[in-house]
Amino acid sequence: MQLLSRQAGATVRVADEVWVATALLHRENPKREDFEIREIVERAAKENLHPTRRPGVYVHVVQHCVANRRADPGRHRMLYETQPGHRRLFRAGDDWHPDRKDGRIVPTADALPERYRDLLEWYGRWSGSDVQAAEDPILGLRGLGSEIWVDEVADEYVARLRSGWE
Repeated sequence: MQLLSRQAGATVRVADEVWVATALLHRENPKREDFEIREIVERAAKENLHPTRRPGVYVHVVQHCVANRRADPGRHRMLYETQPGHRRLFRAGDDWHPDRKDGRIVPTADALPERYRDLLEWYGRWSGSDVQAAEDPILGLRGLGSEIWVDEVADEYVARLRSGWE
């Protein structure tokens, strides 16, 4: 039953709904830098990610998801205020309010209906960073220390280090 309700959008969090709507606007309008609050709210309603239109969507676009605004109480860093009344998706390198240090930047893949999961990969290319890996402390370690064997094949490097072990 959980799968059916997720596909219908019943379990999509408001912040994730806002992120999806904004990501879709960016992907469909690649030349636009940002969008009016109204456009994001309308796009969220059009996607019908939740059975009812939630008033929380507006509040999340205005405040709860906006990285460069004081956290009150939402701490997400999903959107960025480019000018009053305008938002775009947050990108690595954007400034953010210190209260939002640990705020989510993107939804988790399992929190999104299947048809929107490709947006996470699109976002990685669009933003120029692998935000999901940076958010996960274990995935964030991927590639750490690779400069050690830059001139060697990894397996050969490990074999060389282990030579002489008993």
